[in-house]
Amino acid sequence: MLKRYSVDSFLNDYLSFETSVDFKIKMSVEEICKDVKENKDNALYKYTKMYDKVNLESLSVSKNEIEDAFNSVSEKWLSAMKNAKDNIESFHKNQLEKSWFDNKQQGVIRGEVIRPIEKVGIYVPGGTASYPSSVLMTAIPAKVAGVSKIVMTTPPQKDGSIPKETLVAASISGVDEIYKVGGAQAISAMTYGTESVTKVDKIVGPGNIYVTEAKRFVYGDVGIDMLAGPSEVCVYADESSHPSYVASDLLAQAEHDPLARVVFITNSKKIALAVNEEVQKQLLDLPRKDIAKESIDKGAYVVVDSIDQAAKLINKMGPEHLEIAINNPFDFLDKIKNAGSIFLGHYAAESLGDYYAGVNHVLPTGGTSRFSSMLSVRDYYTVSGVLYYTKEALIDCSEEVISLAKSEKLVGHARAVEIRVRKWMTINLKVRD
Repeated sequence: MLKRYSVDSFLNDYLSFETSVDFKIKMSVEEICKDVKENKDNALYKYTKMYDKVNLESLSVSKNEIEDAFNSVSEKWLSAMKNAKDNIESFHKNQLEKSWFDNKQQGVIRGEVIRPIEKVGIYVPGGTASYPSSVLMTAIPAKVAGVSKIVMTTPPQKDGSIPKETLVAASISGVDEIYKVGGAQAISAMTYGTESVTKVDKIVGPGNIYVTEAKRFVYGDVGIDMLAGPSEVCVYADESSHPSYVASDLLAQAEHDPLARVVFITNSKKIALAVNEEVQKQLLDLPRKDIAKESIDKGAYVVVDSIDQAAKLINKMGPEHLEIAINNPFDFLDKIKNAGSIFLGHYAAESLGDYYAGVNHVLPTGGTSRFSSMLSVRDYYTVSGVLYYTKEALIDCSEEVISLAKSEKLVGHARAVEIRVRKWMTINLKVRD
């Protein structure tokens, strides 16, 4: 059962959780990454045997395996997957940005050149489960952005295969290369490259603590999207809410992971009790009830005095998923400053965002929505500033630039302008003579 917190105890106790990582995990990840960097494919085969209990003949997924996957899935599932793909694609096309230039001042051209990253690696969790939705969410924005090559790694199953649904999702999303590699070793392989795995420029996608720590370790040698932690949901509900809907959404996140953070905020004691009862009822026949119960028992609910007080708690938490389950949710939306993804009303179930509607489900966790955002097309761009000056435009501002540079005691910076102006003036005087 969710534990009740007062407003103050929620702010001071529940939200003051530690996110430090065990030192042994850090050292293990560092060792794996260095081993893969040095020994390449040999290290990948070794760790796949060690952690996934599979002796692979090849790290690459073949065309035959992908064709077999298409033949193995149902037409109904494939149709749903293609519709989800279309929704995700159309949503992310709205994020496209163009290069721009202006000519605000005579003789000066300024602008930005926006280019897609050349090679991107996507990590898809696997092994004991299948996550084709994560393929769509990471690969489709890359394709929309214009990324030239998309490399995917995912752990193999016990028989050495990749789940059929994952392969189909990769194919319809435009993934170019697929490798049967998981964990920290996969992140290292995409960072440094091996005989089989292509070296990429940026790595995106969710994973376990080893994957997250590997991304932290290799950052700088490669770009990363974010350092994601356990899943989170916060639901705000009032007396217009349906307790069964709210309970189902809380459990949807709780079944992810025993560490998933589940928070329920309401201005109604009646709804608070009804939601808690529904949670207990729905837990009974949930296949992953042991996982969900552990998460729920660590969860929290708070009864607030006002909407403004609720907004304060939500913004302090900065949840990965926020549901505003009230009749007029748009009236509340302007009060929210920090949230990864926001679901409005009684019928925008969080599952829509996970699978189908188009918004991305790779989201900031642990309060990092205060300074970071959901995965988007923008994560697959680089932006270069562009500047052009004529000699006349440089002369017009030269005294001011020189003054600013000398105020910072950077004489070389000042000289870079002075030498151009002096040379032009010398040439001009010679021409006059």
